[in-house]
Amino acid sequence: MELARMRETAGSAVAGALGRGLAAGLVGTAAMTALQEVMAARRRRAAAQAAAGGNGSEPQQDPWAKAPAPAQLARLVIRGATGRDVPPDRIPLFTNAVHWGYGTSMGITYGLVQRARRGRPAVQGPLFGLGVWASSYATLVPLGLYKWPWHYKATSIAKDLSYHLVYGSGVAAGYRLAERARR
Repeated sequence: MELARMRETAGSAVAGALGRGLAAGLVGTAAMTALQEVMAARRRRAAAQAAAGGNGSEPQQDPWAKAPAPAQLARLVIRGATGRDVPPDRIPLFTNAVHWGYGTSMGITYGLVQRARRGRPAVQGPLFGLGVWASSYATLVPLGLYKWPWHYKATSIAKDLSYHLVYGSGVAAGYRLAERARR
């Protein structure tokens, strides 16, 4: 009887860590998204100011060529599974779905790590974000969606890395909040 109770308690603890991890992933993704939106608004303003001096006759190109990696990944998976291409009007939907789904689900990993090894969130959060950043390159380079980091400008890498450090910090803060709410 005692062994059954221990298994139930352990299962409950893992489920709790998974739930807190999901919530933390949602918080981290929201923090990252907020930073990305602020930075995108700044870029749009700068581009609008630069375009005010031009003639506005840019050649048309394939919208998928400039689509964010999450949308391109979704397109790759859908084309592989169905053999059909995805219309470009789905780029925003797929960008958000993959971004939020991946970011939220990666919180589970953080939750499991926290269950096994506690540490200082101010350190573990950014380290986790750094790990997620590195794993994105390890995954997306072989798929042909990214180049290795050294092929990009330092400012691009710094921006991308900053997003992931904010993400990891948000995950750590979200996990701590979820732990405190549980008590």
